[in-house]
Amino acid sequence: MRMGLSSTNTDPSMRIRIVERIAEIDARSWNALGATPYPFLRHEFLAALEEENCLGERYGWLPRHLSLWDADDRLLGAAPLYLKFNSYGEFVFDWAWADAYERNGLKYYPKLVSAPPYTPATGPKLLIHPDAPTDAPRLLMAAGLELAQQMEVSSLHWLFTMPGETDALEAGGLMRRIGCQFHWQNQGYEDFDAFLATLTSAKRKNIRKERKRVAESGIRFRLLDGKTAGDRDWATFHALYESTFHRRGGIPTLSLDFFRSIAATMPEGVLLVMADYGGAAVAAAFCLVGEDTLYGRHWGCSEQFDKLHFEACYYQGQEFCIRHGLARFEPGAQGEHKVPRGFLPTQTLSAHWLADERFGRAIAQHLHHERAGMHEYSREMQAHSPYRTPETT
Repeated sequence: MRMGLSSTNTDPSMRIRIVERIAEIDARSWNALGATPYPFLRHEFLAALEEENCLGERYGWLPRHLSLWDADDRLLGAAPLYLKFNSYGEFVFDWAWADAYERNGLKYYPKLVSAPPYTPATGPKLLIHPDAPTDAPRLLMAAGLELAQQMEVSSLHWLFTMPGETDALEAGGLMRRIGCQFHWQNQGYEDFDAFLATLTSAKRKNIRKERKRVAESGIRFRLLDGKTAGDRDWATFHALYESTFHRRGGIPTLSLDFFRSIAATMPEGVLLVMADYGGAAVAAAFCLVGEDTLYGRHWGCSEQFDKLHFEACYYQGQEFCIRHGLARFEPGAQGEHKVPRGFLPTQTLSAHWLADERFGRAIAQHLHHERAGMHEYSREMQAHSPYRTPETT
């Protein structure tokens, strides 16, 4: 599917193509746009979602990726984009916006969303080749807005954007929204004890107590990547992942074949933390490994062990980052309980456009107040930092 660019395009040789299957784009060409440091933006990851029954009408995600090509049919830019029929799996919550539309007799769905499905992680949405013209990001942003208008959707949303992207989107007329997650920074620690030494005495003692309790329970951990995890490991993890979603009333959208696919195509980009007890796995945590960041994504368990979730999902990941020199650990959305364990409030960004000007003005006012509240929330969470200061011990 092709669409023409607006009259603001300074290079008529550039063309936008809407791609409904990422397999239509060569994997090396897509990854050459700068996607490789971010595992959830790699061609292999997005293709596995599409090919292994994780998307489609059943789940409300239909690919409509933006791609920018030159006269020689070289891919110079792209942005992941999806036609959405619900707000599941986005983690930038707009359910209240949808309710307001419905109460006023308007349809909020479908909408367009630029974000890797089911992934609350900051990363570039405007993927640009080093040889692309300087206005390539603007062309992609304009194409996204033009597509939204052509399709007559209610809105366009760019989620978990980079700061520079957010500035550009806001300059282009979109509304900035901020959120808060809790991330851990590796300050070049030699080992886990070196990290603990930076905490207050009370927090340090509590973490050691939690880890000791798990160790004394007899649980042992195996850390596997795509090469060392076998089919049985993935089948066990997926059963744990599914059962945990079902117990919480959720929908496990990621298939077993999805996990097997990315383990095969990007083995260095996955980390599977298996917790074994009595010769069998009783819990597991799944992470993605980026260039300098570990991303915690999914967790499942079959038995309740005290403090096991903290060990499998946080402490094992922190140790992994220290051993492998990763600078940051992003363990997923929300979770104030992460703060005492070294994860501090970190701002997230998104940008939004609504076709209905009346609702756009109302939501712009709402976002203005929300930003003030979010800044106050982040300050409050920062005040509970577990790290030592000259005033604390």
